[in-house]
Amino acid sequence: MSGKVLIFSAPSGSGKSTIVNHILSLRADIEFSISATSRLPRGTEQDGVEYLFYSADTFRRLVQEDKFVEFEEVYPDRFYGTLKSEVNRIWSKGHVIIFDVDVKGGVSLKKYFGDAALSVFIQAPSVEELRRRLVARATDTPEAIEQRVAKAEEEMTYAPRFDRVLVNDDLQTAFREAEAMVDAFLKA
Repeated sequence: MSGKVLIFSAPSGSGKSTIVNHILSLRADIEFSISATSRLPRGTEQDGVEYLFYSADTFRRLVQEDKFVEFEEVYPDRFYGTLKSEVNRIWSKGHVIIFDVDVKGGVSLKKYFGDAALSVFIQAPSVEELRRRLVARATDTPEAIEQRVAKAEEEMTYAPRFDRVLVNDDLQTAFREAEAMVDAFLKA
């Protein structure tokens, strides 16, 4: 291992990507690790920007070839994972890696990177607020939203397995708290 790692995980709609993007906007020495997925792009997502998009069959082949640090089958045939090549690409520049991953991926990454990683669980103030945010995002069908909400209830039980829990009930406050966590970890 060669550098430090920041892991941000949360149920869908908790504000994880917004907080990660805020951290990225402040520091040139932190670089986003682009996760691989077998799901289709949403909205304006582009391959190689938000995600590396693969078919489920290609994803399975990459798993068999041991190309991942970690991966999860989050829903049937819907995989997410971190490619070893992505970790090496960022560390070769001397940058800190920041991950924006689901909670199981976050736990796996923390286990893999150990003390070189700070893992942060971002939590919405309530399940009702989470549902409201997912509806307002307008990127999923009502059925998909209910599936995500049900999954979020289970994912919230993972919070104690993270180094820090950040409740995102006010975005500006959450930004400041995330900044402080990252700064303290990187100075240690």
